[in-house]
Amino acid sequence: MNLLVQTTTTDDGSFHGPSIDEFFPPAVFSIGSFEVNRVMLVRFVAVIAILLVFWLGTRRMKLIPGRGQSIVEMGLDFVRVNIAEDLLGKKDGTRFLPILTSIFFMVLFMNLTGIIPFLNIAGTSVIGVPLVLAIVAYICFIYAGVKKSPGNFFRNSLFPPGVPWFLYILVTPIEFVSTFILRPITLTLRLLMNMVVGHLLLVLFFSATAFFLFTAGSWWSLFGIGTFAFGFAFTLFEILVAVLQAYVFALLTAVYIQLAVAEEH
Repeated sequence: MNLLVQTTTTDDGSFHGPSIDEFFPPAVFSIGSFEVNRVMLVRFVAVIAILLVFWLGTRRMKLIPGRGQSIVEMGLDFVRVNIAEDLLGKKDGTRFLPILTSIFFMVLFMNLTGIIPFLNIAGTSVIGVPLVLAIVAYICFIYAGVKKSPGNFFRNSLFPPGVPWFLYILVTPIEFVSTFILRPITLTLRLLMNMVVGHLLLVLFFSATAFFLFTAGSWWSLFGIGTFAFGFAFTLFEILVAVLQAYVFALLTAVYIQLAVAEEH
């Protein structure tokens, strides 16, 4: 909470909301020329949490699972049934399940850091992680297409069958941009912008609450009650957004792979 309060006032006692500078904090420490800031630390925490959850849930596998194993298996089954096999079928779903599972849980855990006290920022709210994951999804898409149809993948992607030859002058550039350029860009920006906006709104609500209660005082405190209520409600909404964005990212990755392995390729 102290991280939020610091953005509320300046020396003149006026209210100042969050800014984009919060996503580019100063370095906490350096390892050679590599600087580690608060966002990087949050990402480390998220990765450690993923490893810890899966280690605790799978270290003593039993035929009749305990609580931890059941939770992990539910998460894995959700990705397998609702994303991988639902879109790719049994064979291709099993083949690409590891990468889809990794993408889903990495996005989920890094999204959830945005509503955890003392972390208060999503690991996906700076472009590095969303961009890397989008590149991984893009590479999987290209790999799946080339593996399925080495000689036809790029040709059918750029020159769709059934289109009159003279229309390829218009269709081919559009297909190239939409298929090979816009897909990784839209994957990156969809996740990034949702997390950025969510963080800014949460900081705005809770920093306004701190301002009304501790700086403005008097009857202005009534506004603090309202902003706190909105902040609490939006925190619950952010949990939904965190899960939804992880699902959408993994789902679109599976969709792109499914398009790449379609029979016409």
